Amino acid sequence: MRETLSQKLQRSEFGHWMQRFEGFMVFVGVVGPFATLPQLIKLYLTHSDHASGQSLLSWSLYAALSFLWFIYGILVKKLPIYVGNGISTVLDLLMVVGILIHAGVTF
Repeated sequence: MRETLSQKLQRSEFGHWMQRFEGFMVFVGVVGPFATLPQLIKLYLTHSDHASGQSLLSWSLYAALSFLWFIYGILVKKLPIYVGNGISTVLDLLMVVGILIHAGVTF
């Protein structure tokens, strides 16, 4: 039976490096989306009167695109893709809801 390119790569030094890098990228996927937390804290707790300064369209697009990447990550079975984008989808949707609550429909 012939070995596939994927199998050769997994056995190579590059394959071992990629396995370690993928583990790191899961960490990045979990931590990265939490950069949105300061925005959420301001929106819900400290500066809700500035909600109209947020772009509902932009945050809606961020949420939709993160959701599409989340689905793609599930389909290709890549943990770093679906973990990070799943979290991003939730946080981006929280921004959308907060903007709608505090500023209504804006652009």
